[in-house]
Amino acid sequence: MTSAYNPPQDPLVILHDDHEVVLVDKPSGLLSVPGKGPELADCLIARVQAVFPMALLVHRLDRDTSGVMIFALTRHAQRHLGLQFEKRQTKKTYVARVWGQMAEKTGTVDLPLIVDWPNRPRQMVDHENGKQAVTDWRVMRSTDNETRVRLMPRTGRSHQLRVHMLALGHPILGDPFYASGAAADYPRLMLHSETLQFRHPDGGQGTRITAKCPF
Repeated sequence: MTSAYNPPQDPLVILHDDHEVVLVDKPSGLLSVPGKGPELADCLIARVQAVFPMALLVHRLDRDTSGVMIFALTRHAQRHLGLQFEKRQTKKTYVARVWGQMAEKTGTVDLPLIVDWPNRPRQMVDHENGKQAVTDWRVMRSTDNETRVRLMPRTGRSHQLRVHMLALGHPILGDPFYASGAAADYPRLMLHSETLQFRHPDGGQGTRITAKCPF
């Protein structure tokens, strides 16, 4: 952890729930799952299980990222969704504010990533040993010193969007690991998981859930 853990105490925001799944809007600063030690016990899955005791983990978001997270309410749903994530059949879009004005309007970053062991949980680009990581991006709007982009990851590596934006020379604002100087001086990481598209575990219908960007 880069600082003392002091998660927000906002009430749980439920975006959708039914007999198989529940989707919530995770606040920035809250762990998805418990960390090591009692001081890191407060996390999104614990808060979800206080309301939905059967809730099961399917995927995670970084502590500092906000937005859509899905939990399964049955073992069947957990398996079904887990396979969709594993086979890259889900679609996620993120909104980020990044440092500087991006010259191009759209692009793709294809840079393999690996954990930077001496500095974990930081990740780094490694063309020899890294795992494939691909991110499509599109500029929404920009000013002289920052750009709002929509990010569409094709893979789900740890810190992928954060390292890919850094590699382009445009770190995500407020990033405690990868931004420095004025780019780091923001109240939170400016990265939000805006939409999640998946096939519903009961019947396979395409479902798309959105969480409004808070910044």
